[in-house]
Amino acid sequence: MPRHVTIGLVGDHDDSKAAHLAIPLALRAAGETLDIEVLHEWVPTEQLVEVSRVSGLDGIWCVPGSPYRSMDGVLLAIRHAREKRIPFLGTCGGFQHAIVEYARNVLGWSDAEHGESASGQGRTVISPLTCALLNEEGTVRLVPGTRISSAYRANVATEEYFCSYGVNQEFRSALVAGPLRATATDESDALRAVELDSHPFFVATLFQPERAALKGRVAPLVVAFVAACAA
Repeated sequence: MPRHVTIGLVGDHDDSKAAHLAIPLALRAAGETLDIEVLHEWVPTEQLVEVSRVSGLDGIWCVPGSPYRSMDGVLLAIRHAREKRIPFLGTCGGFQHAIVEYARNVLGWSDAEHGESASGQGRTVISPLTCALLNEEGTVRLVPGTRISSAYRANVATEEYFCSYGVNQEFRSALVAGPLRATATDESDALRAVELDSHPFFVATLFQPERAALKGRVAPLVVAFVAACAA
């Protein structure tokens, strides 16, 4: 493995967000676990007008914090990671926007929208949750044989959320029919994570695994992501 990796954190850095405080800690803990120096740089979304802004990175993490200052910038970074097979992790808002990018550019749904910014027309693939998950903790069921279950070495995990939007049930079946797959659900079978077939590492979760670092714990999914960046 290389001695270090550099990961781009796509999002609008804000230290008032717990996830933004947690992510550098989670990356450092993952690096210590793997004996790799993990460097990171914040990539403000409005800087993402060309893929050259993220093309030299070993991995891309689309971080919580939507609505982003530039949704187009976020979607550009996600598409670049997906098409160029760059290890990608999306958490919370990153999960939501990975769904929108996939719907638009793989399924061909040019009218796919996020409920935070939707005009009221088109397909709102990300819509408000029936009950917002603000600083909530819940059980997630991990599909056996997936990257995420391999990362946790388990089929069940307990994770934390801070979100008000998720996948619109109306479009769920079409979205995860493949190559994007449902890889985690909650106890009511609501979709909580996806990953992309035939990609070295493309995983997105509605929950925020990075929050484990705020309690002094290593986040298994972040370790798996860093390992993929170093592979």
